[in-house]
Amino acid sequence: MPFASAPERSLPPADLDRIEQAAAFVRSNDTASALDVLLPDLTAEERQALGGTLRLAHTALLVFPRTLAGLREELAERGLHAGESTPSVVVRGRLARRHGRPAGTLPVGILRASVPDTPGGHGEIEVFALEVPDGSDLVTLAAAERTSGDEAHIAFEVVAPTPVVLHGLTALLLDRAGAHADSGGHNPHENSTVLYFRAGEHRIELYVPGRHLELLATHLRRSANRRSPDALGSAPRSSGAVASGPRSSGAGGSAPRSPGVLGSASAAGDRPRDRLLHLMTGAWTTQAIAVAAELRLADHLDTHPGAGLTLLAELTGCHADSLGRLLRHLAGLGLVAADPDGSYHLTELGAPLRTGAPDSFQPLALLYGGPFYRSFGELAHSVRTGEEAFAKVFGDHHFPHFARHPELADLFDRAMAASAPMFAPVAGLVDLSAHRVVVDVAGGNGELLGRLLRAAPHLRGVLLERPHAVEAAEKAFAEAGLADRCRFVAGDFTSEVPGGGDLYVLSRVLHDWDDERCLTILRRCARAMAPGSELLLIERLLPTDARLSLAVAWDLHMLCNVGGRERTEDHYRRLLDEAGFDFTSCHELPLQAALLSFRRR
Repeated sequence: MPFASAPERSLPPADLDRIEQAAAFVRSNDTASALDVLLPDLTAEERQALGGTLRLAHTALLVFPRTLAGLREELAERGLHAGESTPSVVVRGRLARRHGRPAGTLPVGILRASVPDTPGGHGEIEVFALEVPDGSDLVTLAAAERTSGDEAHIAFEVVAPTPVVLHGLTALLLDRAGAHADSGGHNPHENSTVLYFRAGEHRIELYVPGRHLELLATHLRRSANRRSPDALGSAPRSSGAVASGPRSSGAGGSAPRSPGVLGSASAAGDRPRDRLLHLMTGAWTTQAIAVAAELRLADHLDTHPGAGLTLLAELTGCHADSLGRLLRHLAGLGLVAADPDGSYHLTELGAPLRTGAPDSFQPLALLYGGPFYRSFGELAHSVRTGEEAFAKVFGDHHFPHFARHPELADLFDRAMAASAPMFAPVAGLVDLSAHRVVVDVAGGNGELLGRLLRAAPHLRGVLLERPHAVEAAEKAFAEAGLADRCRFVAGDFTSEVPGGGDLYVLSRVLHDWDDERCLTILRRCARAMAPGSELLLIERLLPTDARLSLAVAWDLHMLCNVGGRERTEDHYRRLLDEAGFDFTSCHELPLQAALLSFRRR
């Protein structure tokens, strides 16, 4: 009887070695000693204070088994007992963005394996696993990730995640430990929030049970401000995951290694010029995205995933070679993924350009690549004179110009709907039970008002807008079954605001105007409101330092194309105070927006 052959190993030897190193670190460290290694710039007292709010939870790494079948058994052979795999939303998204692939083609799972004989008695390694069969087109991705180790980190769980504790932890890491924000996310499968930091060559995760949207939004904004997509070459790589070797509090031993940010050190001397060239060619990117939107490439790739150049040229009516050159640029931007066989896929970054969703970015791309692109060519006129370049190019302010051109007015309204995701948390941040009638002043298509009405069935609404916008909103509310709970008023909010409400909303309105006109609008609202009623503002807030943000970019856009401006929180508070309102709160919203609440005096 022949001997049965041993089953083929799922994990390559390189991944098994990395898992052993990660487990060795957990066996050799407790919370205090790990903090000693990771945050040497802090004082002993500061590390002790951190140790009172954190618990060393696990080390983590990304591996690439040939198959997930048998992976738990292979871990068990090494004394690591893993539970069932759960999806990893955060790592999947990071891989998709780094490699320009659709997130749906990267099913990353998490296996948590307990490590016996650890100082605290509950050590764990977190194994992210992406199945890469022999011959898969993911082999190159796996090799790059093993080299960079971008997902390797050491994680600490926040023991009592109160707002005060979370604010103190992030401030200590950023201000005292020299760390910087390095992405994060919310995992709905576990209802947990994760925040990543870079401290020297180490990558640290704060694992926070629960859903902390404000904290996450602030963290992601810091991360985005530090690393823009065209500046990913800003630091060299370092390889490895977690180094093995004994380590005890205050003793010597091997420190854990974690990688630097994306990029290559080979051209370090030319980075300023490279970076400047990327910035100078930004207009080309604007037009490339606008043309992709005009051709509806996202729709075609959504309908025909894996389409080749010939088919895409037929679908779009384009010259094949020229379309291929556009697609190559879009692939470099991460909007599409180009496979070695010549096929193309839509990525997570490019997906918002599809036209099917009500918050599609396709109209926004056409607006920014169309009339606003033309007027931005006269930015120098605005900077020299303080006058809007749009009026110089088109002969009038953009609101009356669009009103005379219905196709542009429709494009503008559809483009504004792209910001609808910033409204998602609003209903949960306002005590709607305290209100009966909400008045949305210049509320566009009524997207925000509709969300508030759906969240609070007792509420009734009033929408004040231009006639053509009111017509579109009435249709949308009828389709949503909300028309009987809303009154639609066609009018000019600079002249009159409907009374009778106890909650008023100005969403992305005040940034269109100078301070004098803002005060006129606010005083109209104040006259319509009873003392004690609430006013909500949704705007992007300028930072008080030199950080680049969406608000900073939009501020230049408002100067050039609209005649308004973005403002700091203090600026808005001064305006509202002068108009008769008291500030009550400020909350972060998606897309780097903010919700400011005021009470009528």
